[in-house]
Amino acid sequence: MFRQGDILIVPIASMPSGLTAIDCDKGRVVLAYGEATGHTHAINDRRAALFRDSELEVMFLRVSGAGSVALEHQEHDTIHIPPGDYRVIRQREYSPEAVHVVCD
Repeated sequence: MFRQGDILIVPIASMPSGLTAIDCDKGRVVLAYGEATGHTHAINDRRAALFRDSELEVMFLRVSGAGSVALEHQEHDTIHIPPGDYRVIRQREYSPEAVHVVCD
């Protein structure tokens, strides 16, 4: 597993079927946008592709080819992710009013 701030990346055996590809943003695969700072958790490498299960609102990452790709963020150390399939989990916080996504 890999963690960068409020993002957790968990290896999976295979990608589920019926996923929708998520378009790149300025050539980058963006796993999350920071609501508080405007920073991004992003991979600037064509070997990475991001997918969404719209029904479950879950994201998946595929890294193909040889060698790892770099997940970068302006306030966190760069993480190198090897080829494989992953589930991308956004950390959430609980409060009595509601569960909400952590702002990074």
